[in-house]
Amino acid sequence: MSFSKISQAFTVTVLCALPLLAQDGGEQLPPPPGLFGGNFLFIMLAMIAIIYFIMIRPEQKRQKERQSMLSALKKGDKILTVGGIVGVITSVKDNTYVIKSGEGAVLEVTKSAIQNVMGDPKAAGETVKNSKEIVKDMKDADKDEPDGKESR
Repeated sequence: MSFSKISQAFTVTVLCALPLLAQDGGEQLPPPPGLFGGNFLFIMLAMIAIIYFIMIRPEQKRQKERQSMLSALKKGDKILTVGGIVGVITSVKDNTYVIKSGEGAVLEVTKSAIQNVMGDPKAAGETVKNSKEIVKDMKDADKDEPDGKESR
């Protein structure tokens, strides 16, 4: 190796190290605080908790209610499918239901195709009775009240 190549390498090394050598050894700046002032972990845990209670937990609750609704289905229940077909369950199999819809139309649908259980006819009749009683009570209450005219 020649002297000129060694001299060039030494010059380059000194020039690169010159800014480091120029710093004084006085007081140093404190390290910058962490993201969000050092509360990053706390904020991340709070965000995860918020997401859990707003999004995940209600969805799990809906899934549990749907599973209980599907497991409670029995022969004779009136159902609505996701396709909008209304029918009455005629037989229950492992993963499917056979429903009768319309006049003589017999369909076999999977459990996942059941959207909702329609109102029980007996319960619907009770609701109609209750609403008629409420209307009757309201009419009776109107008769008992004065007609709203003030006498002077």
